[in-house]
Amino acid sequence: MAASFGPLCVVGSINVDITASVARLPGAGETVLGGTLRRDAGGKGANQAVAAARLGGRVRMVGAVGDDTDGLGMLQNLRDAGVDAGAVWLGDSPTGTALITVDDAGENQIVVCPGANHDATLDGVAFAADEAVLAQLEIPLATVAALVEAPGYLAVNAAPAQPLPPELVSRADLVIVNETEYALLPELADARLVAVTYGSAGAALIRDGDEIARVPAPRVQAVSSVGAGDAFCAALVLALHAGWEPERALRAACAVGADAVTREGAQPPLKRLDAYA
Repeated sequence: MAASFGPLCVVGSINVDITASVARLPGAGETVLGGTLRRDAGGKGANQAVAAARLGGRVRMVGAVGDDTDGLGMLQNLRDAGVDAGAVWLGDSPTGTALITVDDAGENQIVVCPGANHDATLDGVAFAADEAVLAQLEIPLATVAALVEAPGYLAVNAAPAQPLPPELVSRADLVIVNETEYALLPELADARLVAVTYGSAGAALIRDGDEIARVPAPRVQAVSSVGAGDAFCAALVLALHAGWEPERALRAACAVGADAVTREGAQPPLKRLDAYA
């Protein structure tokens, strides 16, 4: 019998990713010909919302896009994945955009133009007591910090790393970081529960400063790591909010992340979370 997951609200960024694949990266002032171009849905918030919906969650999203072609496309992408996009605002700024150049060796150069993500707000948004909330740091920190007033389960993916207000650290039920971000955020020593990811080495859960679980990542043939971290976040929050034991939740989240790296793009197809447990 499939597991039932509580409602989840993702508060975060929504971008369009424009990627040019070239034989080699250009030097300063240089033009490189012969590239191929693709446009994909992205933004850590949207990636996590889509992953959670594909894993079987009941998901809505709070964020902002521009009232432009890209914004309307990103809204439709969320809806197509089963995400309620009713609280995504159409702002005056253009939709957030990531400009990515990737060479044949997998090296890349990325410029992110946040655009409408700077307009993300909680104005008019109410949260239910049984609703988990998952946020990241690609929107204004003040918006994320205001989530301390949310009545239910609160998870923060502290990426990209920046100093966190003490009240947010103490309020969060879960903070998710990779090993580099963990080293940059000493304030997480005061967090209730921290999940730290170590790439192909797996992940650990640390409660009140003590490690309570550590699991390896399944061995897979990696294609792209772009969507792995966000898929991991979505899976772990769904599982812990549903009351799964920490080690089982962590193991399932690592399996989801490993599956994600076998697919292209920031929003890969996924199975229901039960299939990874």
